Amino acid sequence: MDAYKLKSSFIHPKYWLAWLGILTLFLTSLLPYSTLLKLGKLLGRLSTPFAKNRFETARRNLELCFPELTSEQIDQKVKTNFENTGIALLEMGMAWFWPTWRVRGLLKVRGLEHLQQATRQDKGIIFLGAHFLTLEMGARTLGLTHPSHAVYRKNSNEVLDYWFYRGRMREHKSMLDRKDFKAMLRVLKTGQALWYAPDHDYGRHKSSVFAPFFNVEQANTVSGTSTLARVKNSAVIPVFLKRLPGNEGYELVFYEPLNDFPSNDLIADTTRTNQQVERMVKECDDQYMWLHRRFKTRPAGEPSLYAFQE
Repeated sequence: MDAYKLKSSFIHPKYWLAWLGILTLFLTSLLPYSTLLKLGKLLGRLSTPFAKNRFETARRNLELCFPELTSEQIDQKVKTNFENTGIALLEMGMAWFWPTWRVRGLLKVRGLEHLQQATRQDKGIIFLGAHFLTLEMGARTLGLTHPSHAVYRKNSNEVLDYWFYRGRMREHKSMLDRKDFKAMLRVLKTGQALWYAPDHDYGRHKSSVFAPFFNVEQANTVSGTSTLARVKNSAVIPVFLKRLPGNEGYELVFYEPLNDFPSNDLIADTTRTNQQVERMVKECDDQYMWLHRRFKTRPAGEPSLYAFQE
């Protein structure tokens, strides 16, 4: 964490809005949990008219993944997804500033036996994650349950990047840049745990392939899980955090490790990781990050699936 220190340059006026946001997150984190949920939903609803592009992106993703749904059902899912996005913004303050006892008081864990069994073996552990809206609280709760190393993407705003890093490092061992594959390999070689989420579309590069995701047969997907799993025969355990209904808190869910993984077929392996993400999403699809253009990269010659944004 040495590279992440407060700098005198952070007081520059260009960062004042970021600091205002951080102060707001801290102050709201002092509120009761039930109040935070209500405020988050309201924030999500109020932001909808100002985020039409994101609304259409989420709507298109849901159309592609759940073609059996009616237009009205999709609209309702998008509205609920925006409410959950508003909650997710306030959850950043909870994840970064709450004391441990307050987080533990709202946390349930399911499938812990899968993790316990894997830790008894002399191998690395890959926590196969996904981009749920509970991402920040997910990082905090996973760290409380089993401190590990996690892969992340730097924020272009230095002040926000500092706080994202600092918040996620409260319980974890290190945060690794998503491009630093060698560092990930070192973690697994030493028998430690690594959180890795391959479900975002980062464009064409040497570690991505096209594999099915829900009803989209050709979804550009990071294939690194398969390569990482070869290190010390690492166990791949899907994990995600689900926000429970009402004011019940959260459930950290560990699934059983992937059997006979990896294989000699990279596309088959990537298809399996996508299927695991699908399984997690189906448990609480209203909490998945549908606002991301998951299918923006298409095979050569194929038209964009987001024509309204072209």
